[in-house]
Amino acid sequence: MAIINPVSGTGSKDKTPRLIDTVVDHSRNDVSIILTEYPGHAHELAALAVKDRFDMVLAIGGDGTVNEVGSAVCGTQTAMAIVPSGSGNGLARHLRIPMNASRALQLLSTGVVGTFDYCTVNGRPFFCTCGMGFDAAVSYKFSNEGTRGFITYVKTTLTEYLNYKPQEYDIDIDGNKMKEKAFVVACCNAAQYGNNAYIAPRATMQDGLIDVTVMHPFNLAESPLVGARLFLRQLGHDHHVSIYRGKRVVIDRQQDDIMHIDGDPVMMPARVVIENVNKGIHILVPPSLPDTV
Repeated sequence: MAIINPVSGTGSKDKTPRLIDTVVDHSRNDVSIILTEYPGHAHELAALAVKDRFDMVLAIGGDGTVNEVGSAVCGTQTAMAIVPSGSGNGLARHLRIPMNASRALQLLSTGVVGTFDYCTVNGRPFFCTCGMGFDAAVSYKFSNEGTRGFITYVKTTLTEYLNYKPQEYDIDIDGNKMKEKAFVVACCNAAQYGNNAYIAPRATMQDGLIDVTVMHPFNLAESPLVGARLFLRQLGHDHHVSIYRGKRVVIDRQQDDIMHIDGDPVMMPARVVIENVNKGIHILVPPSLPDTV
């Protein structure tokens, strides 16, 4: 089953069904194509595919679409394949899945199915990152913009930075407790938000651990260096950043507030519990993917 989100990212998906028909080897893959019609539809369709014992569900969209499909197939024998066509495509980039749709579809013939970790926040699955603080505020603002894409995201980030106030957090990682005043608290299964912004540079999806990145307050003059390190995969070397690891993370905030879950803003309770599910989802990846990813 190929599930297409027609409104993800910035480009038209009108040619995607024809591309699937052209690229996919139909002697090996019997593909039915369905376009989503509303939020949550991809999850419903993927759940039906699991019930009907499909071998694989193909998610064609951004990280939100991937999350919907992944949350339906995780913990089952049905695998997920990804054709990235969103704004950030964080999970696909982490797993070295080609950004070109034709090359991504070719993995249906050449790829291998690997088994990877996923995580939950208050029982809700995520596959790349979840977070609170500044990045969640940006996610909320970005979701309400009329246009998508990297340029819009950068503009939203800069505007929100001028107004955002760091928050107080109580964080418990496998019983180790700390208090933090933070600009961002990100809990990561994979290494990046998307667009090659590495919020947890050493995160892997097969170690059974959550990488917790705490970004402490910094001033406007320091922000270009912090931003550069984010994209150069060197954030762990910045003195404004602490990165921890653990299997279970409990975070208490001052009040219920917005979080982002794989980039999508969601209102969540003041207390959130994040847990790792080791080797809980099957994903189609390039055969050359390193074991350390």
